[in-house]
Amino acid sequence: MKILHKYVLKEHFGPLVFALSALTSLLLLQYLAKRFGDLVGKGLPWSVIAEFLGLSIPLTVALSLPMAVLVATLYAFSRLASENEITAMKASGVSLRNVLTPVLWAALGVTIIMVGFNDQILPRANHRLRTLQGDIAQKKPTFALREQVINEVSPGKLYLRAGRLSQTSNLMREITIYDMGDPTLRRTIYADSGNMAMSPNQQDLQLTLYSGTVQDVPTDHVEQLQRLYFNTQMIRVPGVGNSFQKTATDNYKGEREMSVCEMQRNAVTAHKQFVDALKEYRAKVLLAQQRGVKLTKEQLTVQTREPIAAGVGRVYCQLLAQLKMKQLLAQAPPPAVPLVQDTTPKRDTAAKRDTTPKRDTTARRDTSAKTQASPVHVAPPIRDTAARAQAPVFRPNRFLRQPPRPAVIGSVVPGRPDTVPPGAQTISNEVIPGQVESARLQLTESLRSLNGYEVEIQKKFALAAACFIFVLLGAPIALRFPRGGVGLTIGVSLVVFGIYYVGLIAGESLARRGMLPPVVSMWLANVIFGLVALVLLGRLGMESGSSRSGDLGEMLDTIRYKFRRKRVPPARIGTARTVES
Repeated sequence: MKILHKYVLKEHFGPLVFALSALTSLLLLQYLAKRFGDLVGKGLPWSVIAEFLGLSIPLTVALSLPMAVLVATLYAFSRLASENEITAMKASGVSLRNVLTPVLWAALGVTIIMVGFNDQILPRANHRLRTLQGDIAQKKPTFALREQVINEVSPGKLYLRAGRLSQTSNLMREITIYDMGDPTLRRTIYADSGNMAMSPNQQDLQLTLYSGTVQDVPTDHVEQLQRLYFNTQMIRVPGVGNSFQKTATDNYKGEREMSVCEMQRNAVTAHKQFVDALKEYRAKVLLAQQRGVKLTKEQLTVQTREPIAAGVGRVYCQLLAQLKMKQLLAQAPPPAVPLVQDTTPKRDTAAKRDTTPKRDTTARRDTSAKTQASPVHVAPPIRDTAARAQAPVFRPNRFLRQPPRPAVIGSVVPGRPDTVPPGAQTISNEVIPGQVESARLQLTESLRSLNGYEVEIQKKFALAAACFIFVLLGAPIALRFPRGGVGLTIGVSLVVFGIYYVGLIAGESLARRGMLPPVVSMWLANVIFGLVALVLLGRLGMESGSSRSGDLGEMLDTIRYKFRRKRVPPARIGTARTVES
């Protein structure tokens, strides 16, 4: 039996490698065709182009491997059936279950490997690929500019911000340029519009600005200002086209650049934000109803239903924690900035050894503004002496004790949903619609973020499980039509691929909009094909036992005959049989 299992697996290995190579090459060429303009004509070294190609492979493999598994299954079992090897196995007492067992175990192994690939290798490759694309785009700023963002055109020298940027041309509007090239002068240029283009040698950047001003402020005399008005201004930035530098550190990560555990932690945070935003939104709507404030239909039609979480990511992360496997680090939040600067010596051993004379600490009690040399967080003035005694003292170099946060205006008292705190009476009715709109936007944004993380988590596992589902589906189809050959393999593969990936893309769009739960939208295609595979496996003993029948044409003839038979009246069928007899 071991020899038979090895033989069946060997029949699948060759088609799997060929299909994986061919499909990966096709998808890679399609991806490179979209990015061709970002790579050509910039004088990039071959090492950068090779790195770009290498980092693009994991993205295509994640999509092509399930396809390759289906192609290999269809081709291998179709060949075994067409050469009567399946019939010989049956005659020798080997059941089809024993033939399918090694293939199913191999498909399960591929699924497990695919889960690890999608969780560990693919996010790292996507992160490095995005960083490399940004570095390549910086070599030619016309491809790197973003609206409403301060873009670094020349490192440390020139920064440009465009309020609006045309997608089809180099036209810019609401332009602000910060020129830091001269250390003795700070120059800021404002322009209503402008154009940007590269010089003929593709090395210098040429900016043409219209209707603006140039403001110069000397660094040694900041009280002086020189302003120059212009109708047309030409600016040339040399050496921009040849400045290619790799980014050393990039802590930002998108959804497709995170592992399952990273997205799971962010999903938990997004869920808490959703719950808080939902409470705030309901409280503001309740306040508007009690005041009789009329709200728009858009403000009232918002999804308040909590999204369904399957918990697959949580179970997976718990399993990794038990196995003590190394996980990717999540994006760390920015460090907290202290409100008060440290102006007193620290009470440690190093401070005790300091022999320099110390300043008089009584000077700190002076409340005049002249003695406040360093920026200090100033508390609001307290007029009541009793309240002054209870107010927290802001001491430097210590954890500041924040005053108790006032109750949220319009929040619902637990146990009494129809009551509103007395502080809500001070809010005018004109402000309430704006507060409702702000709470609605926060609720929508938190829900969108939560759905995005859940979609990516489910997609990683759904694509991996597709390898096992396609083996269950391909084996009975190939055994049912043994003379299908390459035509059956290509035809069935195209139909299955089209339906599966269209369903996957449509499900992702519906889930991100909140119209379907992510677990349903991402696993629906797998469930449908899995049920079809189980039905076909249940009828596995009804396939043709000879290679002279069972091709794709026979299947079409059978469908055509059944369709015509339903349309012909029973009397006509009986008459035809009498004539023939």
